[in-house]
Amino acid sequence: MSHKPVLKQFYLDKIVPELINSRGYKNRHEVPALVKIVINSAFKADADKAHQAEVHKEIAKLAGQKPVVTKARKSISNFKVRQGMPLGVMVTLRSAKMFEFLYRLTAIALPMIRDFRGVSNKLDGHGNYSLGITDHTIFPETLADGSHRHNIGLDISIVTTATTDDEGRDLLRLFGLPFRKTTTQTTTEPEKN
Repeated sequence: MSHKPVLKQFYLDKIVPELINSRGYKNRHEVPALVKIVINSAFKADADKAHQAEVHKEIAKLAGQKPVVTKARKSISNFKVRQGMPLGVMVTLRSAKMFEFLYRLTAIALPMIRDFRGVSNKLDGHGNYSLGITDHTIFPETLADGSHRHNIGLDISIVTTATTDDEGRDLLRLFGLPFRKTTTQTTTEPEKN
């Protein structure tokens, strides 16, 4: 019997019925779902081989699978970039690894950020969400061997089947992504004595 991720079971048991009730979907197949999570980390064009190898190793630890090296498509002399030069690594997570990574992100990593007040409410207009993280050490698996020399930044893109930002936001909120509370600013005049 194969292992079903906790978050996938939570999606099927709790999130789907919740979204059907709140948004009035006719059946389970209309409910938005996660498609993939893409993790991307770039390094400078003049980064040495040791730093490139370190980024590759750290992203592989985070994702649980081997990332691919992204290379420059064309040369740009102002940035000292030549065609074919390695500029970063990326990995695409699907199915069980995607759910496990999202669980670690929402339950462990984001709460470890100092003075964390939630993530931005802004989606891309099609129900997908991107998040930038400046320090990869918020994930506990990166601290296991303590070998990293640099803080590695990464971009995380969560792709859903939602067609609108509201649908995507509702789905991700139910998955536990801590969106910032939107407050309406009220200005009050100071009392005069």
